Amino acid sequence: MTRLGQSRVVVTGAASGLGRRMALEISRRGGALWLLDLDGEKLARVSEEIASAGGSAEAFACDVSDREAVYDLASRLDEPVDVLINNAGVVSGSSFLEIPDEKIERSLKVNTLSLFWTTKAFLPGMLERNHGHLVTIASAAGLIGVARLSDYCASKWAAVGFDESLRVELKKRGANIKTTVVCPYFVDTGMFEGVESRFSFLLPIFSEAKLTEKILRAIEADRPRLFTPPLVHSIAWLRILPVRWFDAVSNFMGINDAMDHFVGRK
Repeated sequence: MTRLGQSRVVVTGAASGLGRRMALEISRRGGALWLLDLDGEKLARVSEEIASAGGSAEAFACDVSDREAVYDLASRLDEPVDVLINNAGVVSGSSFLEIPDEKIERSLKVNTLSLFWTTKAFLPGMLERNHGHLVTIASAAGLIGVARLSDYCASKWAAVGFDESLRVELKKRGANIKTTVVCPYFVDTGMFEGVESRFSFLLPIFSEAKLTEKILRAIEADRPRLFTPPLVHSIAWLRILPVRWFDAVSNFMGINDAMDHFVGRK
């Protein structure tokens, strides 16, 4: 079992939203934190918030999509990392032809490539001690295509594949390194402001607090996957249907209308 209260934890995308909430809760459990985010000003405020509550957190302004910046930072940190939570993420939220090229590149760099850079930076130390836990915050959009989320879905499908490949590779080498991939429906962090759920009792839009508690419990229990709400598990079974039926179910559930009123974080 992973004991977050006795761990050194790295959280990326920690300046706001789910990353901030996870950092606060891990600190309350007693964990020591290294917080990474591109927004150094907001990140410093999170660190101060944790310190004022008696916790331990250091803030590092870092663009996790920049591999050299990640490697340089990791080389300057002289304590072992027990848990890496890859949480940094961005969303465009536009129809395919309306997404600027630079936003497509940004989605793939932040949501996918950063996983490689941070993991390559911190996994060697875990392997050396034969102890650690890698957490990938993906999305239910990494399991099913959604209208107006082509770049986001592509990046999160890659994140799910990254976690699965890494999990089996670590098992094959007999390493005592745990992995957890998290695939939730939409979360009210502000990043997805304006999204809607047709059947909220089946596909609720999670609060930060509720999803954070689910994630931390999954990490502490060493669960390899957290698909939530439970209906997300049905996606794999629905794929045995003909494509037109699969799409019809998705449309009926309102999944492809969810982004119609998206405005995103202001």
